[in-house]
Amino acid sequence: MRILLDTHIYLWWLEDSSLLSPAARKIITDAENVYVSAASLWESVIKISLGKLEAEPAELAAGIRESGFEPLSITPEHTLALTRLAHLHKDPFDRMLLAQSLSEPLRLLTTDSQLPPYSELVIKV
Repeated sequence: MRILLDTHIYLWWLEDSSLLSPAARKIITDAENVYVSAASLWESVIKISLGKLEAEPAELAAGIRESGFEPLSITPEHTLALTRLAHLHKDPFDRMLLAQSLSEPLRLLTTDSQLPPYSELVIKV
């Protein structure tokens, strides 16, 4: 299985947080490929600048490869896929992750209960 991590899942993985469930850990470790979107780094940098997240941006970026994950750039196709999404969720970063998930396709691993109605590709843990 190829999966895309929601931002909070990636951050919890880096922190080895107890908030990351055993089921989520198993999905990540068993996955064929794990991706982290540039949108997640963008969201994190914004939260850092607003004082809502304590982290070092360079370490977040380096953590992708150090964790054995792959970075996922935002492409024009991903952006155009946004036009096909219903407006069930307003967060622009989550919407981009959904668009990337649907475009690639990748399974999107999240704890956000607003995302599964979009697609069977969303895995809520």
